This record gives sequence, C-alpha cells and structure tokens, in this order.
Amino acid sequence: MATKAKIIIVGAGFGGVAAAKRLAGSDADVTIIDRRNYHLFQPLLYQVATADLSPADIAWPIRGLFSRHRHIAVVLSEVTAIDPKAREVVAGDRRYPYDYLILATGSSNFYFDHPEWEPDAPGLKRIIDATEIRKRILLAFEQAEIATDAAEQRRLLNFVIVGGGPTGVEMAGAIAELAKVTLARDFRHIDPKSARIVLVEAGQRLLAGFATDLSDYARHCLEQLGVEMMLGQPVQAVDAAGVRIGEIFLPTATVIWAAGVKVEGPGQWLGVETDRGGRVAVAADLSVPQYPQVFVIGDAAKVLWEGERLVPGLAPAAKQQGRYVADAIRARIEHRPPPPPFRYRHVGSLATIGRNAAVVDFGCFKLKGWPAWWFWGLVHIYFLINARAASLVLLQWFWAYLTRKKGARLITGLRPLFGASEAKTKA
Repeated sequence: MATKAKIIIVGAGFGGVAAAKRLAGSDADVTIIDRRNYHLFQPLLYQVATADLSPADIAWPIRGLFSRHRHIAVVLSEVTAIDPKAREVVAGDRRYPYDYLILATGSSNFYFDHPEWEPDAPGLKRIIDATEIRKRILLAFEQAEIATDAAEQRRLLNFVIVGGGPTGVEMAGAIAELAKVTLARDFRHIDPKSARIVLVEAGQRLLAGFATDLSDYARHCLEQLGVEMMLGQPVQAVDAAGVRIGEIFLPTATVIWAAGVKVEGPGQWLGVETDRGGRVAVAADLSVPQYPQVFVIGDAAKVLWEGERLVPGLAPAAKQQGRYVADAIRARIEHRPPPPPFRYRHVGSLATIGRNAAVVDFGCFKLKGWPAWWFWGLVHIYFLINARAASLVLLQWFWAYLTRKKGARLITGLRPLFGASEAKTKA
C-alpha cells in the first residue's frame, strides 16, 4: 500500500485554517503546528483591547475546529527551523517529516528598526497584546483618579495611537467612545471626557488604502469624537515618559502601536531572500521557487496583485491563498492537472470609526456612515468561524449599542494591593 502524503501547516491563522479545512477530505495526513492552541479572529482584537469583547468571544481552540477530522493532527509547539533538503520541520525537540509544507505564520509588529520602543508601545497582534492594552487604558483612568499632581494626571489622560490605517482608526474611535461615553460618569475626581486621544500618521491622510472621500469622512468622524490627528509627522522616539513627534514631545502613559508589520521565520528557516518586511517572494502557485514542495501564504508571502501592488495582508486574502494551495497540493497528490495561477479577488476594505460610523470601499461601490457600520458588523459576524461565537458577539454588540455599556472592563495582571502575609490574615 502506498503511504499517505504528509502535509504540515505551520500557523493556524486564517490562511492555515482555510488550507486545513480544504484538505479535510483529501487522502493525506495533515499536521497543524502552532505555538498557541487557539485560532484568533484578529479583526476584532481591538474590541478586546477596548473592553467591548472578552478574549473567548474571538478565539477558539484549534483542536475543537478539527476534532471530527481524524487525519488532521494538532501540535502545540514552536517551529525553530526547517530542513528543506531533508523535508523536515523542527519544532521543540522533535523533527516532523513532510511531503508538502504550508507556511502560514502571519506577521508581528514592525517598529522601523527601533525594537526598544516595543515595551512602551505595544501593538495588537495577540490576545496577550489586547489584554495588556486594555489594562493600560483602564489603569490610566484609575491612576489619574488618585493622582495628586496635575501634570501627572494630564499625562495619564493622554492616549497616543501610532498608525492611521484601519487598526489605528478603529482603536482611536473606540478609546474616544470609552472615555467620553462609557466611563463618563464612573469617576469622582477626574472627567474622563477630558481625555486627549491623539492619532499619529506619517502619511498625509488616514486609511491610505481607501478612496480619498472615505478617508476624509473617517477623519471628520474622528474629529467629531474629539480625536486629534497629527498627519505627515512620523514618530521620532517613544519611552515611558511619552512620545516625540517631530519637534513636539507629548507626555503620555499609554501608547498603542498600529504602524507596521514584519514577518519573522519563513525566510530565515528556508534561507531565501525576503523583502524589508520579511516576506518571501513566491511563484504563481504560491510555492517557493527553490523548494516547490513548500508554499508560503498570508502575510508571510509576497504576491503581486496589480502591477507592482502586492496582495494586501487581509483575512480574505489569506483564506483565498489557503484554499488555493490546498487545491494545488490535492491536485499533485491525486495526479490531476494543477490549478491555474493564483489570482487574488479583492472583496473590499472595511473600517469602523465609532458608533454608527464606518467606511466600506469596494472600488466601484462605497458606503459610509450608518449603513456602512451595520454592513461592517454583519460581515464580521459572517466570517466568525464558530456559529455559537457569532451569536454571542451579535448579542453583545446589540446590548452595547442599546445601553452604551462595555462588559469586559476588567484590569488583570496587577500585583495584589496587600502582601501575602496580610492577605492570609484577612482570610
């Protein structure tokens, strides 16, 4: 009997999960390796960071997604190397042989050669990032409430978001609504509505990938929420005291990074050339030219779209690539002709700005305002993997819309307010 083909998928993001689901009916043994045990719906991560949703609403155990597929195994481990000649993946202290390899590792935050900024300006890529940002935002209000120094109180109520793309715009709008609506009556010594939210963008306009009129609309909506925009001014320095933007130093305790991404892993593991962001240039079938049994998809792949434009790092793009690569591998296994070269189908760009405000850009068709906000919500509900989670998120959004309350305002990860011996006495 011929042995089954061994397929390894590194990363259980949108692309990796889409590929695994497409391979579920194939005559192959599939192994998913990820350093986390959950699949994360990253587009809604900012809502965890701003206390709209809890982490469990947007993440699901990988094993649960594939529990009914006996030939799909899940390994909780971190890949450290790949031996493409031996066709083996090194993860932990084990080596996993493969016939076909799909690298869907995603991306991490890019600080433009200033990694020292990261501790003081966390990005938003993981659940731990979202809960850390939520802690910093809520803790800033709590510390401002008991601050006796006016300058320190002002510093604590300054919030800076770096990056004017969808994540930055969504974060700025959500923090503004948190401060000016949700927390407005919760404190006695400070006025949360006096919080200063500053959105910094090195380019000349927000949402550079959207049509100009939608970009202008987003800016207008943020201004209505009280968000200050600093456009065309790159960040010069970040530390615990604040942010330097051009010649201006803005004291703040809370900086959120949404300005760029980079890819770490695939290029180094394979020993192939990458671009500045770490992306691997792939062939028309998304395979690595030097190693045709290895495929790179999602944020980690450099794929041409229109002219010199690259396929954007969006969830729909990663899903399309994951399904395509799965079909290409199945065609090889089943000795069928390969599919035509990968072609990205752009399904539009979306960003929400605040309550009843969003922008949707399909190129020839655009929406903004209240209709776009509802469309944005319905699209995200549709793409949530788990039907139960989609129902929960829909109910929570509806409740928050009616009451203007946020249900996940928990500050976690703080040290106890009294020592262990005192705690024992109190107990």
